[in-house]
Amino acid sequence: MNCGIVPEEREGNGHPAPYSRIRILMTDPSLTRLNFELSILNTVAEALNRTPDLDQILHVTLSKLAELLDLHTAWIWLLHENGESYLAAAQNLPPALAEKPERMEGGCHCLDTYRSGDLNGAANINVITCSRLEFLTNTDGLRYHTSIPLYADERQLGVLNVASADWRELSEDDLRLLHTAGDMLGMAIERARLFQHSRMIGALEERNRLAREIHDTLAQGLTGIAMSLETADALIEAGDDTGRYQTFLQNAIQLTRSTLEEARRSVLDLRTAPLEGFSLSEALFNLTAPYRRGRRVHTIIATPGKQLTLPARIEIGLYRIAQEGLTNAIRHAQAETINLRLKISPDRVELMIEDDGIGFSVDRIPDGRFGLVGMNERARLIGGELEIQSALGEGTRVIARVPLD
Repeated sequence: MNCGIVPEEREGNGHPAPYSRIRILMTDPSLTRLNFELSILNTVAEALNRTPDLDQILHVTLSKLAELLDLHTAWIWLLHENGESYLAAAQNLPPALAEKPERMEGGCHCLDTYRSGDLNGAANINVITCSRLEFLTNTDGLRYHTSIPLYADERQLGVLNVASADWRELSEDDLRLLHTAGDMLGMAIERARLFQHSRMIGALEERNRLAREIHDTLAQGLTGIAMSLETADALIEAGDDTGRYQTFLQNAIQLTRSTLEEARRSVLDLRTAPLEGFSLSEALFNLTAPYRRGRRVHTIIATPGKQLTLPARIEIGLYRIAQEGLTNAIRHAQAETINLRLKISPDRVELMIEDDGIGFSVDRIPDGRFGLVGMNERARLIGGELEIQSALGEGTRVIARVPLD
């Protein structure tokens, strides 16, 4: 630590001023370096936390490290599950590589070293000759790079390579900083992959749900149609002259129409992606837009000061519950006023659909109300519960609650 003593203050007569102060100036290069490192890591961490998208994470990391460490070129290798490597992101590749992408395929010295387990820890991060650039021209002066291994716990993820045309010998502080940045990037990559896996699970559950819904609604509808037609046919063959067969024919026609409507709705569910590019609150607001014509439909979104990101499967499930709830309120309840409220808190999310329709007895759900059964199943599949409050002539309130662990 360097200390400097500033001369004490004096009065005009040259005598020391009362309560004179001795100011000590302290400059510590290690503190300056530490502040520099923390500022870099903080900037990188903030950038990584802004998005769960893997491509954005990789490109943000490269741009930030290049900007903050004054690096010229950087690229990231990631490994497939089978161990094969692929170029996941790159910045300012020299012409010799950028103009011939095939030179960035296959193995190289740093990847082979990494796969063998010899590239692990800050002590092994250093400047090495790049085997892809070693015998090439038009490389913008690049010959060397530093390889930073990327891990999720003990599992290999890939390698971050950074390069500069005027490499100096890296200090222990430089190595530690790059190793820490690599650890942060590894965690961000793992988080992005888990997020994508969650979305895939949500999509799979949605397809399975649609398959069950088709079976539960369309299959039952077709069974009812067949039974009505068979009964009508039997009455006609028996010479029934009371016209009873017409009742069964009318029932078959009505079932056919309702089943066709269910089929169209299921197909529409398969073809649309209402949450693509939208948050759940935005998607719900868009969902209610067509119902606002001629009805008093209110959408209320209550969230904390900071918007929380929900897992994809929960967003999809709640959206479909809201969709079914609105359909029920209009088709069955004949409601004129509908309130839809989404409330998100750190520990749970709650969706409520309330209407002023004709209501029904909760203990005796009317026949054909497969939508209520489907809503209950959706809530259960996303780890929540569904509460239905209704009475004849008093409207209906449906509340879906999902805990956020």
